[in-house]
Amino acid sequence: MDFNLTPDFWLGLMKIVWINIILSGDNAVVIALAARSLPPEQQRKAIMFGSGAAVVLRIVLTVVAAKLLALSYLQIIGGVLLLWIGAQLLADDEEGEGEAKEQGNLMAAVRTILIADLVMSLDNVIAVAAAAKGDEALLIIGLAISIPLVIFGSTLMIKLMERYPVIILLGAALIGWVGGETIASDVALQDFASENHWFHTACAAAGAVIVIGWGKLSERFKSKEEPETPTT
Repeated sequence: MDFNLTPDFWLGLMKIVWINIILSGDNAVVIALAARSLPPEQQRKAIMFGSGAAVVLRIVLTVVAAKLLALSYLQIIGGVLLLWIGAQLLADDEEGEGEAKEQGNLMAAVRTILIADLVMSLDNVIAVAAAAKGDEALLIIGLAISIPLVIFGSTLMIKLMERYPVIILLGAALIGWVGGETIASDVALQDFASENHWFHTACAAAGAVIVIGWGKLSERFKSKEEPETPTT
């Protein structure tokens, strides 16, 4: 891997970092939602593991993203998966009980972060790959620099969610919005979307509504299924 520190290299590096700052907002929201119910120590681990693994995943995705995006129905499946993740994160208000429970929640949070980032990053990495122009060193360095940015954004988002719970609802709606956009961007729907300019926005708005409704219903069902604590 050669490091050619020319002005073009530094310009490309700044482009990649800036692209990641712009495109990592929804990823920070997912990480914060997935980690918010964990104890503070587990939160830090989930953010570190999730952010680091997600960036490594983006590097791998950059190689195959263009081919994956050309497959019909893949983005529809990914978008539906994002809707499910958003609904589950909105309904998830369980607190860890004991070390084993905390470890299980940590692994579940990291798994959720990776799945959501996998879906949301398919189109994002195209922009990063274009900025790198085939320079692997530039790509890896640029994405590595983005790790602390995502970690900072996720940590800040968790603090805001603790102080302003309405942000949890807005964050889940954002995941639903991205899920709807992902569905509308599928190759199988490309012709219909190009002829009906409202379709993309309508799908995104519908995704946000579905996640909020689905999450609230799931939360209500969970509360009904919980056994009542016997009184002594």
